[in-house]
Amino acid sequence: SDSSGTELRSEPPRVRRTRNIAQQDSDLPFSGLKIADFSWIGVGPITAKCFADHGATVVRVETEKRLDTLRAQQPFKDAEFGINRSNFYGSFNTSKLSLALDLTSDAGLGVARRLAGWADVVIDSFRPGTMDRLGLGYEQIRGDNPSVVTVTTSLLGGGGPMSSLAGYGFHASAIAGFTELVGWPDLGPDGPWMAYTDAIAPRFITTAVMAALDHRERTGEGCHIEAAQLEVGLQLLAPELLDYQINGYLATRLGNRDLHMAPQGAYPCSGEDEWCALTVVDDDCWIALQRVLDYPEWAAGAELSTLEGRQTHHDTIDDRLTEWTRSRTAQEVEHVLLRAGIPAGKVQRSRDLASDPQYLHRDFYKHLEHSEVGVVPYAGHQYKIRGYDHGPRAAAPALGEHTYEVLSELLGMTADEIAHVAGEGALS
Repeated sequence: SDSSGTELRSEPPRVRRTRNIAQQDSDLPFSGLKIADFSWIGVGPITAKCFADHGATVVRVETEKRLDTLRAQQPFKDAEFGINRSNFYGSFNTSKLSLALDLTSDAGLGVARRLAGWADVVIDSFRPGTMDRLGLGYEQIRGDNPSVVTVTTSLLGGGGPMSSLAGYGFHASAIAGFTELVGWPDLGPDGPWMAYTDAIAPRFITTAVMAALDHRERTGEGCHIEAAQLEVGLQLLAPELLDYQINGYLATRLGNRDLHMAPQGAYPCSGEDEWCALTVVDDDCWIALQRVLDYPEWAAGAELSTLEGRQTHHDTIDDRLTEWTRSRTAQEVEHVLLRAGIPAGKVQRSRDLASDPQYLHRDFYKHLEHSEVGVVPYAGHQYKIRGYDHGPRAAAPALGEHTYEVLSELLGMTADEIAHVAGEGALS
């Protein structure tokens, strides 16, 4: 293709069809692993998805009576609302089977306990103590399933004065300290985009689950894993915590700037709301930037040759750089700076990412056929393994799409048993 990726963008998407429930990809790393996913929204579903995409059989338990809120959040396929049309929900639940089950009914709880007995791993993201009250806690499940691994993730974890606090990753980000660090120094805190700890936690939890499965393989023993989003988030703030404990420095908002590199920022370019981000990482990089700018007089002073000087005069440097970037496109600024060895990148939006030639070249997007809305693009994984086809195996399920198959094929329930549970109104 040409440098803009024109040929790549013209290729039709390669579509992977919806799998059969009984289909087993025996060559995948987690083939044969069975997971009951009682979680909802972000951290739990993303964790279960990591295993499902790599071959595990994951049954997502959900009910229309208490809908996963992501099913009602955009974007919707063709901008048409529907509980099975949200790709926000879809992106967190690929490769799973959906079991519609009402846990407020005795019949529904009976099925849930049967599912927990079937599973190798049981995941939930309820308020601490909820699974115990439902008869689905670790000690209760292990009576019939002694090698089970259970995972519960909540905002602040079990025990302690604030354990019952309910909330989402947005609140966990604030409590963990991220929100204070994001934004402009002269304005209130903005916080990171989205429910940040929901994106962080699955990386830690999947590792813990794999360690638990390794332990089980060697000893036959299961275990209970508890992951508090607060504590997971703090792992990424270790430098800030240490800086305060040792030096008394209180980290706060810097906008786009950095304590150790200057100038750094996103600068306006020609066109409507177009920007390019750049970082001068050291004094040599500053010399390279002067060369790109054709050695302007304002940049020649000795005071700007040091990090301290550039930090002091950051506002002035920003104004001068803006004069230069405004007369060029973001792509041009990016190209010129990168060629000079200066880290830079156009500020891209979703429309840019959808056609980015690098993503397309690496086959990042996976086009999967959804049972209700047809072909939908899903994000692939953040890495590639040679000889291994990475990415989701199947589109996210419609609510209750696999209910009968899960009950009959995975749990071995008879038609009469299924009819009885349905008659109790539990399969909704």
